[in-house]
Amino acid sequence: MTIGRLGVVMFLLFVIESTLVPWFIPTSLVGRLYPHFTFVFVLYAAMYGTRHKALMLGLLYGLLQDVVFYGSLLGLHTFAMGLIGYVTGLLLEKRKVTMMSALFTIAVCCMVYEIIIYAVYRVFWFTRESLAYAVVDHMLLSTFLQLGFALAVYVPARRWVQSAIPVRQPEKEEE
Repeated sequence: MTIGRLGVVMFLLFVIESTLVPWFIPTSLVGRLYPHFTFVFVLYAAMYGTRHKALMLGLLYGLLQDVVFYGSLLGLHTFAMGLIGYVTGLLLEKRKVTMMSALFTIAVCCMVYEIIIYAVYRVFWFTRESLAYAVVDHMLLSTFLQLGFALAVYVPARRWVQSAIPVRQPEKEEE
């Protein structure tokens, strides 16, 4: 799969997360559960591809998300997705990423993403809730949704990203 086809798959995920997934969210969780499936693919691109491709995908799909959903603060999701994708790729550049480490990385990155969004909203007074309440109310729920999605698509996503983006060779660690 080429990078263009990976982009098409991510666009389809964006359409699915913005049109179909809200229909399946229970009414008690509406407004508390936010799917970010394209962000999971940005993280896969960072872990199994290159940090530069993850940065570009993060900027592109973050901007798409900003324009479609969040017009009040244009660029916030672009910044957060691009930054986290690049830093994740930078930190895991020369390491072998297993399934468990990938899922742990996705969980941590999703929480960091949610905290960045919360912090900027808090600075500009778009939200007045405390961080502890936000973590319990919607950040953990959204992180578990992303983690379940990441687990469900782990094998095909890894294959697609590795075939679309040239695979880097991890250095062997001396023992």
